[in-house]
Amino acid sequence: MEPRPSPPSPVRDREGLDERICRLICPIAAAMVGVCLTGIGLLHVTLAIGRRAGFADDLLAVDSLLFLVAMLSSYIALRRLEHGRVHTLERVADATFMTAMLLLTVACFVITYALNA
Repeated sequence: MEPRPSPPSPVRDREGLDERICRLICPIAAAMVGVCLTGIGLLHVTLAIGRRAGFADDLLAVDSLLFLVAMLSSYIALRRLEHGRVHTLERVADATFMTAMLLLTVACFVITYALNA
């Protein structure tokens, strides 16, 4: 009878999970920077035809910076070998990514109601 493999340690699972999350945040956050910049461009076109957009373009600009911070911290975490710094950078990537997604949702509501008013 073959010996059963030992269950993976929680530390290994946590590191693997963090790395996978970090690998997901990096490309998604980079794409979301592009989405924010596209939104800013569309708002400026809207302003050029005479409609008011309010401060939605400012929200999107701040949002693109948050996504950039999430992407950079995720990328650096993937490149670092020191585990203590990696976990800190992963937490920064998680927090800024979630904050940026919430701000993007707020910006969408502001855009929708400002353009329909």
